Amino acid sequence: MAGKTARSHNRARDTTSQPQPLKGWQQISEFLGQPVSVVQRWAGEGMPVRKEGRYVTASPEELSGWLGKESGANDSVHIATDNADLTADLKRGLADLKHHTRQTAVIADRLHAIRLQVLNQLGA
Repeated sequence: MAGKTARSHNRARDTTSQPQPLKGWQQISEFLGQPVSVVQRWAGEGMPVRKEGRYVTASPEELSGWLGKESGANDSVHIATDNADLTADLKRGLADLKHHTRQTAVIADRLHAIRLQVLNQLGA
């Protein structure tokens, strides 16, 4: 799902304690940084939510894991908060980009060599 971004629903939350379950579509949508309608659609597409009485609840950890899977990441994504240190995520992202850039260059070199071989065989 392209364009999925997320941010914290409660910026004053204590990061040392266990995150509280999100209760209701509004809290879930604020946590994910998306409109309620999008969050409800994602729930229909497999986003982990539970019905508890008349409320829908979700675990921040489960949502992070689900977002990671949906985005193609090998592990869960981090929901950015005001006090989060995103340095490790940035380093990992840059390393992935560098790896993919190298792979792309190798593929481009191979395609160029194949093109030259084809042109040679055609006598061009």
